[in-house]
Amino acid sequence: MAITADDQRHMARALRLARRGMYTTDPNPNVGCVLVNAAGEVVGEGFHQQAGQPHAEPLAIRAAGDRARGTTAYVTLEPCNHHGRTPPCADALITAGVTRVVAATEDPNPTVSGRGYAKLRAAGIEVEAGVLEAEAIDLNRGYTQRMQHGRPWVRAKLAVSVDGRTALANGQSHWITGDAARADVHHWRARSSAILSGIGTVLADNPRLNARVDTPVVQPLRVIADSHLRTPADARLLSEPADAVLLAFVDDRDSRRAELERAGAGFLQLHADAAGGVALGELLSRLGEQGINEVLVEAGPRLNGALLDAGLIDEIIVYQAPCLMGATAQGMFAAAPLSDLSQRYNLRLQDMRRFGDDVRMIYEVVRPCSPA
Repeated sequence: MAITADDQRHMARALRLARRGMYTTDPNPNVGCVLVNAAGEVVGEGFHQQAGQPHAEPLAIRAAGDRARGTTAYVTLEPCNHHGRTPPCADALITAGVTRVVAATEDPNPTVSGRGYAKLRAAGIEVEAGVLEAEAIDLNRGYTQRMQHGRPWVRAKLAVSVDGRTALANGQSHWITGDAARADVHHWRARSSAILSGIGTVLADNPRLNARVDTPVVQPLRVIADSHLRTPADARLLSEPADAVLLAFVDDRDSRRAELERAGAGFLQLHADAAGGVALGELLSRLGEQGINEVLVEAGPRLNGALLDAGLIDEIIVYQAPCLMGATAQGMFAAAPLSDLSQRYNLRLQDMRRFGDDVRMIYEVVRPCSPA
């Protein structure tokens, strides 16, 4: 059966539903489901709200009741076929008597990938896949990256002047951008599984690094790359015990671990990189093992540069303020110097919009060019 404009319209609704769980579903993906009967009427809707709670499909079936029989289910991700903390969604659709399933994208989880579709087809249900697939993949970039590559999707957030400066030479940076841009940052924090910063930022700015939004949110894990455990025990990010803090370190030179543990910190000991800092690739792999899907980096040029050099930044969010800060101010990335333009990192602009007087630009990182 050919994909129709109605199929796309109902899938767009399912995607809007899925986004409602964006701040609360970790480590699970965001999923929405819409049930439509033969007359084109929506009889049930649902979205996954929190890990361990019902998935989108059984919620939509519950809302529809007996009217679920004979419907088309529009689902933003392939229905699962296995028992986890909840029963298989493919079984729920079969039992409910759904006759057609339209999915946006295949589940990248290797325990599901393609098997959910196969179970539905074996039960005589017509399956169509790939409707608004790009939008569905974008919604769960981190989940897809973790399933396919074992590490989270990494976004670097920067507030900069027109001349690309993030702080004065003395470290002062409060505030380069305006209220509207800073409020938008909290929504990126809220959708992130973790926020990564460096010890330099902690010592200079004493940030809280939590998400302050007017909606329910699972607070992101705050991760500090702190090679030698220099984080102060009275740091603001340790003042809120409900929000987890993980100190990624190499060694405890000053024997401060016990003090920081009493202050509420968790610890992750890692190998050192060539410069003696935390091995960032290992850090991200370990975070992936913990179910971290998306990481928002809010750091200074040194950590930003190290991540870029290691090829670990996938996306860059730049808030550009209409000001100039001069040549002595700090830049965005203290990356290794390049000897040829073929080594440069290219960026692909994904979105641009205004927040007050500031402009937000979202770029996807393209790996270094090949030599001509």
